[in-house]
Amino acid sequence: MDYWKLEARRILKGELARRGVGYKQLATLLERIGVSETERSIANKLARGAFPFAFFLQCMKALEQPSVEIKLTDIAFDFSSSGSN
Repeated sequence: MDYWKLEARRILKGELARRGVGYKQLATLLERIGVSETERSIANKLARGAFPFAFFLQCMKALEQPSVEIKLTDIAFDFSSSGSN
């Protein structure tokens, strides 16, 4: 798995952990805003680390998160050795 996918997964899982929300509860919260996901489909997306940014936004809305700060300076990664994807 490439580094960017790992980082995306880390950020979303961190947001869920801070709120004590598991995948089953997230599926329920997403349903409330009209997004159909199952506990399994969420687990699969996070296992892959490959999910659309729209899914991340839906999760933040479902969690009633008014804003999210992602500090790109916190990403410690050697870009010269791995390419740009």
